[in-house]
Amino acid sequence: MADSAQTLDPTGKPAVELSGVTHRYGSLVAVNDLSFSVGPGEVVCLLGPSGCGKTTALRIAAGLEVPSGGTVHIAGRLVSGDGVQVPPESRRVGLVFQDYALFPHMSVFDNVAFGLAKDQHRKDRTMDVLDLVGMAEYAKTFPHTLSGGQQQRVALARALAPEPALVMMDEPFSGLDARLRDQVRDNTLHALKRSNTAALMVTHDAEEAMYLSDRIIVMRDGRLVQEGSPVDLYQRPVDPFVAAFFGDVNTVPGEVENHSVDTPIGQFPAENLAEGAPVEIVVRPEALTLSPAADQSMGPGFAKVLASRMLGRTSLVHLCTCKTTGEELHLHARVPGSFLPGEGDIMAIEVDRSQAFVFPVAAAK
Repeated sequence: MADSAQTLDPTGKPAVELSGVTHRYGSLVAVNDLSFSVGPGEVVCLLGPSGCGKTTALRIAAGLEVPSGGTVHIAGRLVSGDGVQVPPESRRVGLVFQDYALFPHMSVFDNVAFGLAKDQHRKDRTMDVLDLVGMAEYAKTFPHTLSGGQQQRVALARALAPEPALVMMDEPFSGLDARLRDQVRDNTLHALKRSNTAALMVTHDAEEAMYLSDRIIVMRDGRLVQEGSPVDLYQRPVDPFVAAFFGDVNTVPGEVENHSVDTPIGQFPAENLAEGAPVEIVVRPEALTLSPAADQSMGPGFAKVLASRMLGRTSLVHLCTCKTTGEELHLHARVPGSFLPGEGDIMAIEVDRSQAFVFPVAAAK
């Protein structure tokens, strides 16, 4: 697990720091002893399934919810806990909501300038942030004339305008179609990095989190399960839940014998697990390399093709070991390009062990 202290700027405080935060709705514990920080200029995503507590955590950091326990600091200042509850407007945070919440009767310029002091710098600051998000030419237009992606950029500009310690975003791209979403994510990341503003974002989309984040915090049932860089979480997941959250996986059951696990797709080392322990081996589809085998090839390391589908940049091959080993193990292999073996073909399978993870069965619970 990543050490959150590494996110601190040597000359400053974390943009936001939650320590032991708990929150209940009646008997439901929505957030359970949650601690993390976001460093200055860092983009961090709270990632997890619906109902895991990530939006509640964001709302607590923003001041929109009062936690049942724990503390929240923003730029080193206590804003929640120990008898203190600073309102959202006094926390130096910018908020970008799912529906953007732009004022329909105000121009783009007036929307962005709304939270700024009415002084000689107001116009310059407003135009600066509109230019930062690529919307300066739309300053005189009204929100209803803009596309969803343009409205999102205006909402981001409004959040950045007061130069907050932190921008918080709750599923900001969920209302956009897939093609536009990619473009707006890219624009948002560039704007955040150019402004050097820290950001805390909520999403349930692992690819989105990996695209945008310096660090990801994976949550489940109100708790922090694992945090780290996208590379850390993808290559070194702590349990099957985290491994599966970052893409489709094959799950292969087995049992430890002589410090390894024999499976229909080969043998996997399990030096640190108890003899006889039941395990799950989680294997990413891209970890399987396929090559044609002789028609009569049987045994571990071979599988029959059930179907092949072209997906654009990759192909997905559906496999089963039912003919080659007698075990009904279904697998997916994701391979580059247009590799489309025929139905019924026997494939030899090689596994990239760096993308295969052995977990005790209890870790999946």
